[in-house]
Amino acid sequence: MALPINELKQLMLATAKASQAPAANFSFAGKELSAYDLNETLRAELNELAGDHNAYRRNKLDVFELIEETVDELLPNRIRNTYEMFAETRTFAQGDKPVFTRKMGKARARQFVSRVGLAGLYEVFKLDKQSFTVETTAFGGAAQIGFEEFLDGRVDFAELTEVVMQGLEDAVYAEVTKALMGALTQLPEANRHAAAGFSATEFDKLLNIARLDGEVTILTSLELASKIVMPEQWISSEDKTDVRNQGYVGMYKGARVAILPQYYLDLANTQLGVDPSFAWLLPAGSLNEKPIKIAFEGQTIVDEYTNYDRSREIQVYKKFGVTALMTNNICVYQDTNLAFPEHSSVMGK
Repeated sequence: MALPINELKQLMLATAKASQAPAANFSFAGKELSAYDLNETLRAELNELAGDHNAYRRNKLDVFELIEETVDELLPNRIRNTYEMFAETRTFAQGDKPVFTRKMGKARARQFVSRVGLAGLYEVFKLDKQSFTVETTAFGGAAQIGFEEFLDGRVDFAELTEVVMQGLEDAVYAEVTKALMGALTQLPEANRHAAAGFSATEFDKLLNIARLDGEVTILTSLELASKIVMPEQWISSEDKTDVRNQGYVGMYKGARVAILPQYYLDLANTQLGVDPSFAWLLPAGSLNEKPIKIAFEGQTIVDEYTNYDRSREIQVYKKFGVTALMTNNICVYQDTNLAFPEHSSVMGK
């Protein structure tokens, strides 16, 4: 007999979470189960719910609701955990205005936001109030695997949810990048520098500006982080271990180095989704007021599209918005050797 819907929801959540640690055991219904066991249990339950064409037609709305609730439960937390270093992520009910309240820092740290304007491009707006809204819009994607593949055992639920959530996460980060780029030229000229390669002298000037407001975190790409090296006399055994184990030093002259997420636009892994040429130097004050605001609004919508050959794909829509809240104590360095062609002169000096 099939599980009640509420227990099936718990099983789907447990199975999706298990994909992040496939070697571990998980507790479900008082039992210790492996990720494989969870997936097989879920497959058996869904086969009872929608194991043939007629049953699927009768119950597919229940199946879609299960997927929607799984994405709604996991995606915001996944985004929050991935970007917690520099982003504040909040969830709002459908129809609620996503309002963020800014923290009042030092008077000299003038704050402004970049958000989508009427032309569809990120534009800069000065803040004259303590609160501001983040406009949201619907982003969609499709899992390019048929539901029958899962039922037949040719693909598992963890893979389906991973396809869905990775696509939505990539969409979020694409908007994060656009928001940061939209605010770039509004930083004081002294706070930004572009050069062909890594110049320790120019980078340290920016670091000194940012560190006036406390400890600094350097957010950058793996490619640029590997170039941020200290003078020979500064290199410790810990630094050498960092380079050997992860390809870059974890600390640079007192500033923590953190790697920005990256993804590919194509399956051939030739087109990067995020320009790797930038390093953002964020002082402690800006981390208390995280510069990126991410708002999720309403529930995930899952639907089905039937192709001409009668195969199906699951389509997912999620409403979210991104805004960059910047201050004039944030600094940015660009290595133009790593820049996308369209960003080679974006610093606007």
